[in-house]
Amino acid sequence: MADFILKHGDKAIFLPNFGAAIVVVKPGQLKGSGPGTLGGAKLCVDGDEASVEVPGCMYMSSSHPIPGSGTLKIKQLAGDQLAKKTNTGGAAVLLKGGQFEAEFQVQSPAKKPPPPPGTAPPEPDTTSSYSGKGMFQTTNTKFKGA
Repeated sequence: MADFILKHGDKAIFLPNFGAAIVVVKPGQLKGSGPGTLGGAKLCVDGDEASVEVPGCMYMSSSHPIPGSGTLKIKQLAGDQLAKKTNTGGAAVLLKGGQFEAEFQVQSPAKKPPPPPGTAPPEPDTTSSYSGKGMFQTTNTKFKGA
């Protein structure tokens, strides 16, 4: 099914639920590398999703309510986000599609408050990454690929 083609500058919007963690999400920006252009911006092709990194996002969980931070990334595209027929320079273009799989990589772990009377240090979250979802937001409302 045809969907809108993604281009340089389009956004990756992450959903805040990452399993046990809640992330204060910020949008990521796609960097198009395809030779084709749309409105002067390079088209996004297979592999460009790996350029999306959003560092410095705060997170916490019910068991670790003292916030930590980490980086949001796209882990894997959904099947409808990579064109089967439409390509530029021999590479499949990226499409808006449904929801991609996202990953939150912990850099500074969230912490569990110390037990009373507060003599022990806060206990850090031992989970190094969390899985979630996200979607693309494009300014392209004219050109579709399949």
